[in-house]
Amino acid sequence: MEKKALDYILVPLGLLAMVAYHLWLLYRIMNYPNKTVIGINTIHRSFWVCAMMEDVSKNGILAIQTLRNNLMASIRLASIATMLSSVIAVLMSSGNQDKSALLVFGDRSELDFSIKFKFSSILVCFLVTLLFSVQSMRYYSHASFLITIVPHEHHKAYVAKTVIKGSYFWSLGLRAFYFSFPLFLWIFGPIPMFLSCFVLVILLYSLDYTFDDHYIDEANFKLYRN
Repeated sequence: MEKKALDYILVPLGLLAMVAYHLWLLYRIMNYPNKTVIGINTIHRSFWVCAMMEDVSKNGILAIQTLRNNLMASIRLASIATMLSSVIAVLMSSGNQDKSALLVFGDRSELDFSIKFKFSSILVCFLVTLLFSVQSMRYYSHASFLITIVPHEHHKAYVAKTVIKGSYFWSLGLRAFYFSFPLFLWIFGPIPMFLSCFVLVILLYSLDYTFDDHYIDEANFKLYRN
């Protein structure tokens, strides 16, 4: 097999494995939330909001501090994405990629365009991470105001959905950040990129799924998910 063909075979296969895994994860979260860590955390967040809003005068400070911690996590992720985006932009504009050919295991033809395209792909991942992190900050900031209001049942559900949306956007930003790792290894050739995709899928599977039985109150879960 020609080295040039590796980019056209291994890279799409690696990306397909990543996309297929996340589509399957989304299906499991929507239909079997008690089998995924994200689904279980979503349910527990809705219960946490209910517990905090039972007595706002007593639990208000704790709720605000907890939301602030989540907000700081989103801010730090956005800061890291911004910093790395700046680094990638500098590398793309420097034009000194000739020496990188020594580290490439695969096709070395049309190296200048190839390196710029790979850097652009990484930059897109970091920008998507930044976008999702900003949205996460938006929802957490909004929830910090809503959670201190004297509640009624529908208001609790709205606050819970706001907190859950913030956590979803933070998770999406983190996933976009994960996608940048195989793309970074793509700079060194399609083989490291292909292998890293499957290693990352295996690691994410061990983190995303739980094999313990968790009881779910389906009525309450539907109230906060819909």
